[in-house]
Amino acid sequence: MYIVPIAWIYVALMMSVAEATNSNGTVLGALVTFLLYGLLPVGLVLYIMGTPGRKRLLRDRDAEAQAAYEAKQTAPADSLSIDAPDAGGHTPADSVAPVREKP
Repeated sequence: MYIVPIAWIYVALMMSVAEATNSNGTVLGALVTFLLYGLLPVGLVLYIMGTPGRKRLLRDRDAEAQAAYEAKQTAPADSLSIDAPDAGGHTPADSVAPVREKP
């Protein structure tokens, strides 16, 4: 899978070396050549090639989260948990008494 990107980086490296050692070439030109003809296209291709793997990882993570949610929903109702603060069956206590209007 990685043979083509490795070969492309090698070709871009050889182009950069040829430009740097040429009498009219510069090291800056060789660096720009390596970045624009080598690293940038290879990085883009590898990013695009990795898209199915990233999607698969995201789908698996979502499936695990959904399974955990469903397992939590099917838990027995009589077990007390932190997520259900009123699971004790007691009526909630108001801290402020309700105000009645005069008839």
